[in-house]
Amino acid sequence: MSRIAFVSLVCGLLVGWSRSALAEPPDFRIERGAERLIVRLGEQPIATYVFGDAKISRPYLCDLFTNGGLRVTRRHPPVAGEDLTDHDTFHPGMWLAFGDLGGEDYWRLKAPVEHAGLVQEPTGGASAGFTVRNTYRRATGDGVVCQETCRYAWLPHEAGYVLTIDSEFSNDEAEFVFGDQEEMGLGIRMATPLIVERGGQIVNSREQRNEKQAWGQAAAWCDYSGVIGDRRVAVTLIPAASNFRPAWFHVRDYGLMAANPFGRHALADGEPSRVVVARGERFRLGYALLVRELPVAADPDTTSAASSVLQQIAPPSADH
Repeated sequence: MSRIAFVSLVCGLLVGWSRSALAEPPDFRIERGAERLIVRLGEQPIATYVFGDAKISRPYLCDLFTNGGLRVTRRHPPVAGEDLTDHDTFHPGMWLAFGDLGGEDYWRLKAPVEHAGLVQEPTGGASAGFTVRNTYRRATGDGVVCQETCRYAWLPHEAGYVLTIDSEFSNDEAEFVFGDQEEMGLGIRMATPLIVERGGQIVNSREQRNEKQAWGQAAAWCDYSGVIGDRRVAVTLIPAASNFRPAWFHVRDYGLMAANPFGRHALADGEPSRVVVARGERFRLGYALLVRELPVAADPDTTSAASSVLQQIAPPSADH
């Protein structure tokens, strides 16, 4: 059987599983704004995708909320005196970026990622999604490192929702290289009440906790959670098992969580990583984000929750 796209697996399997756990879940819908798309679950906004920002030269997600309206990502822009204000443009909410791609630095906004248009128009209903095309340009403006086609999809979960991100990178004219840095991959900056410095907790699939234990560790998933009022907000970042290698996690007690499969030397002190994508080849990278809202006293059972999502995003076996 030919390879099935990461998001198709999720849509085909996770939605069916989730519907059995949810009685008449609210529909997703996506609204167009000025250089942005606003994703809602029922009436509740749960994410904003921004593809045009004068200060931030790459697309990003901001204002992630739970289905119950509790903030997941740091306010954008952060509020001085209430939020930490560091890296306000580097860490706008949630982003896929690379500190060394083709020798350019897109994480720190030294080179631009240009929104080249929608490949698939936004859809809504029991699930929602859209597909975009991005162009990774040279800092000098006179060349292109690669093109990216990225599919975003939102799906229901019994305690919240799942966001999947499935990206394909290519260049039909020349090869390009993913380098080795801490600042590579999918990152999320947590809302202030959730950070470890405010009583939150980081835990990974190996039961390592907080920055001291979990930073630089390879894991199947990593979870950042905290309490807001009488509710627990849990956010689990899950790299797709079909990625070219497992991810190391760049996590900080101040609220950063990033899954980086490229930082073999920067994060794990191994041999420097150099991932070459040949001319005309397609390089895929996938992630899932599980966002849940639970009673404070509830056992979040992150292992079971993450495992259920991993099963849904696993690639098909060769004999199926």
